[in-house]
Order: sequence, then structure tokens, then C-alpha cells
Amino acid sequence: MSAITNLSPAAIWRNFDLLTQVPRPSGHLEKIQKFLVDFGKKCGVEAFVDPAGNVIMRKKASAGYEDHPGVVLQAHMDMVPQKASDSNHNFETDPIETRIVDGWVYANHTTLGSDDGIGVATIMAVMEDDSLKHGPVEGLITADEETGMYGANDIPEGELHGKFYLNLDSETWGKFVIGSAGGVDVTATLGYQNEANSLDAAVKVTLKGLRGGHSGLEINEGRANANKEMVRLVREAIAEDEARLVSWNGGNMRNAIPFHAEVVLALPKNRVDSLKKRVEKQKDLLEEEYKGIENGIEFFTEDVERPAEIVPEEIQDNLIDAIYACHNGVLRMIPAYPDVVETSSNLAIITIDGGKAAFKILVRSSREDMKMVLATQLESCFSMAGMKVEFSASYGGWDPNPDSPLLHLLMKVYKEQNGTDAIPQVDHAGLECSVIMAKYPGMDVVSLGPTLRSPHTANERCEIATIEPYWNLVKQVLAEL
Repeated sequence: MSAITNLSPAAIWRNFDLLTQVPRPSGHLEKIQKFLVDFGKKCGVEAFVDPAGNVIMRKKASAGYEDHPGVVLQAHMDMVPQKASDSNHNFETDPIETRIVDGWVYANHTTLGSDDGIGVATIMAVMEDDSLKHGPVEGLITADEETGMYGANDIPEGELHGKFYLNLDSETWGKFVIGSAGGVDVTATLGYQNEANSLDAAVKVTLKGLRGGHSGLEINEGRANANKEMVRLVREAIAEDEARLVSWNGGNMRNAIPFHAEVVLALPKNRVDSLKKRVEKQKDLLEEEYKGIENGIEFFTEDVERPAEIVPEEIQDNLIDAIYACHNGVLRMIPAYPDVVETSSNLAIITIDGGKAAFKILVRSSREDMKMVLATQLESCFSMAGMKVEFSASYGGWDPNPDSPLLHLLMKVYKEQNGTDAIPQVDHAGLECSVIMAKYPGMDVVSLGPTLRSPHTANERCEIATIEPYWNLVKQVLAEL
């Protein structure tokens, strides 16, 4: 056990510590599914994996609460597998190492998994505690939320029975989310035949040390996108140093702002020094442009073995133009709420190598029409480069209901317990609420959680002081529903 098991409330931290010992990156959930089902059965509650890969737990009402309406507690089991460049962590086999620093829980140079491990730990705490007062409780722990909400999308209709639905996947204590953005994955691909390389030198260019971040919650903070910053250098190198593209590898998660990108360029030996000076100059420029936002930029070159093949010039130029031209970041804010992002895109992943090119983008919007406007804009951009463009994993936005009885109860209990008013808000991040509500339209839904910062990055952290009031609120609301 780690030091976090000594934190209060023990019910949350003990269970979160158990979760850190079970590998659960998106797409590799067999271990965590088994762990959660076994845990539920040990608690004496019904627990099983449904056909969509979600874990369902059902706990009967407390004595005297049998006539109370049912509630669904929902979180997702997978975590984003991001790590610092100096980390050797293997997310498929290694436990997460936790550490406490200045009132926050961090991992050891990896994502912590508090998104959404704290939500899962909350469900576990409810299932194991027979002293709690509540009506029938269903724990819905969804699969692969971070990569496309596949578990929520495929949950069988009729499986849930609760009237109220608490999503435990929000990241600022004291703010209750009552609406969120929809999203769609945009994927552009192209096959090509490499050509022989006649150039006599090659250099690998690496950009790393950027902050990255959550492509919904932090897309409006002006953080650098490694792919968009790398293309500025590559375009210049092609135009001024006679460079040719060999390969490109940038980003690794569609919903994370890419903090790392590397390309291999072939070029004449007599232009190598010019390229290296260009990289140094570009690093200085980025540090100036992102002063106060990005503090750890690394932009450097390494000589590498001369490759036998390169990307054909016409293909190369079309791909570089498409990367340069495609929209990235905020498109517009909500007109009625100018502080809230309405529509954005994240150029998350670029791979160009071995005769295959693939660009992966996540478009978000609280308006369905604007979501498709931006997705179509990207489709047009990539189509002009000769790429095949596909839309997938589309989900709608969650329209806010400020008159929600569940919201009113949460606001009441929050003020009673904390002495201040909570704030209802609409998030630009995508939540599974909209997907599940489409199948269960009668549910009353609110999302809440303790304070997390920098999810989807190796700097992810959870504020310790917010866990106890969060847990007290959940317990009291369950009793009063």
C-alpha cells in the first residue's frame, strides 16, 4: 500500500490505491474488468460484465429505503496512458506509482488515473459500505470512454433502472456540470509508394516538453500543439534546406493535446548545419511565442542513418500543406456564454511512415450543426490532399436542464455542508451522459467530482482537500434522494 491509504476519507483513497495496482489503459481492460467484478462479489452485490464490456454492480436499497427511487452512479474504468519522455512505465503491465506533493496526489511521471479512478473508487466505496442509507443503487463503470465512449454507446437498452444518474467524471469541486459538448472522430488516411532516396544525410528532429493537456477542458488555454508547431519547421526545411520527409510520429491520444512530435528528414549533407540552426532558431521563437504558457520546450536534432526511401515529393507536399492548413484549437465560443468554448478541434495524432499516412482529430461542439461544420471543414482540407476521410464515434451534446430536481438537491446539500453556493456549468469536455441519456431519456442527470488538474498528461493530479467534502456530499445525496 502507498501513502495515499493514510489519507481521509479512507473509503475513497483505499479503493483508489487498489485501482492503481491494476493496469487499465484504454483498449486493455481485461484485468480491471475482472478486478471490479471480483470486488463486487466480495461486497455481496450483483456484479457482471455486460456485452459492451461495462461492469455493472447492483446494490439493494437500505432497510427502510426500499420505496426510494433508484440512482445510477457512473464512472469509466479506463485511463489515458500518457507519460513523461524519461519514463519507462508500461501501462499494460505496471502499477501506477503515487506520490503526495503539497496537498495533491500525483503519479510518478505518468498519468495518475484519477480521471476517472476517483469516480470508480466512489462506486466501490458505496458498494462495500452497508452503513450508508440509500435506495436501490446501480454502479455503471463504462469501458473505453477515453477512446470513443464505446462502452456507453453499446450499453444494452433496458439494463439500467434508476431514475437519477450521477456521473462522477467532472474535475472541479464546487461546480456541477449540467451540459457538455458532443464530439466526432475525424480520421484521414492515405496510402503511397515510397521512392528511392538519393540524398546523402538524414536528421531526426524532436519537439517535446510541451504541456499537452485535455483537448476539451484545456483547449482554450493557448497551449502548443506539437504537430502544428513541427509543421512550421518541416515546411521551412523543405523549402530552404532541400529536405525530404522520411517519417512523422506525433501525439498518441485523440483527446490529448500532443506534447511530443518527431520527424526524420533526408537532405544534402551540406545543408545539415543550416537545418540544425533553423531548429535552434525555431526553438527560440516558440519560447518567445509561448512565454508564460510553455516552460519546458525542447527542440533538437540528431544525426541518423541515411534511409533507403523517402516520401514522394508530391505526396509529401500535399501532406505538409494539409497539416499546415487544417484547423486546430478553438473555432468559436458560445455566443450567449462568451467564456465557454462552443466548437474546437485537436490535431492529435500524425503518423507518416512505410507508405501509410494517418491523421486523427477529435472535433467537439455543444452544437450539433457546428460540430459537423468543423468536421466537414477538416474533411475538405484533407480531401484536397488526396486523403480518404472518415467520421466515427459521433456523440451528441448534452443540453442543460437548470430545473433538474437532482441539481437542486445537490445545490442544497452542498450549501448546507460547505456554507457556500455551488456553481452549475456547461463543459466543453465530452461526457458519457449524453450517450446514456439518449437511451434513457427520462433520467435526471448531473455530473460532479473533486478537483483534478491536467488530466491526460504526466502532470495529472488530484487535490486531496476536495475528496472528503465530495464524499460527504455523495453520501448525503444518496440518503435524501
